[in-house]
Amino acid sequence: MREEMVNAARPAPAGGAAAMQKYLAEGVGTFVLVLGGVGAAVLAGDRIGFLGVSFAFGLSLLAMVYTVGPISGCHVNPAVTVGLVLAGKFDRRHVAGYVVAQCVGAILAAGLVLLIAKGAPGGYSAGAEGLGSNGYGAASPDGYGGGAAFLAEVALTFLLVLTVLGATDSRAPVGFAGVAIGLVLTLIHLVGIPITNTSVNPARSLGPALFVGEAALGQLWMFIIAPLLGAAFAAAVYRTVNRPAVQITATRAEQALEDERRQRLAGQDVEHPV
Repeated sequence: MREEMVNAARPAPAGGAAAMQKYLAEGVGTFVLVLGGVGAAVLAGDRIGFLGVSFAFGLSLLAMVYTVGPISGCHVNPAVTVGLVLAGKFDRRHVAGYVVAQCVGAILAAGLVLLIAKGAPGGYSAGAEGLGSNGYGAASPDGYGGGAAFLAEVALTFLLVLTVLGATDSRAPVGFAGVAIGLVLTLIHLVGIPITNTSVNPARSLGPALFVGEAALGQLWMFIIAPLLGAAFAAAVYRTVNRPAVQITATRAEQALEDERRQRLAGQDVEHPV
């Protein structure tokens, strides 16, 4: 209790320091997402299968929502950041910082997974074995073509971003956003792994692709453009069907308490996007 009172008495970081805290949190969150998800696919995929890898991604995101969510909102995905901006729930001034932090976190995590994998008997070649990279055609786990892969990535990112927007709405059950978002990412991977290894996240795709090389980098464009399109569609649908009387940020929704929910529903807690 005393520690909580001391923390409450500390002044909040101002200006650039506060922004840097958010960027660092996004980098850490994306690092954990890629380490948990791609690490599961590369290091344990033959033991846990698609189902296990899907849960690894979902559980990694679920944990980070409650760990870094109160700091940065836990986007850990450029597509989510763009979707929140387009829906009016995030300040566009922070987009570049968030995206850079997310990409750096993903690259560091992919590098760590590769370093660990190389310690296996016989070593590991990212170029030959893929490092959990995304792909279509010959690079698709089940050989899906480019058109199917593009449609799947747009649709699955739409589902992810729409869930983020809805779960952080002022009228959603307070404190459960992380559960909904983590579970929907699990569902998305259950559908998408056979098609593309599931991206729905440009940063997640970039990290492994840099180590795999030309084969993955040549297809990386799809896993940037398709998720961003899916995010834009989700924001458009959300703004069309949802017009809340009270608007709050995603960060606030993820850390809110029950009394705050009652205040929001009573129209007492109006917050502009940070």
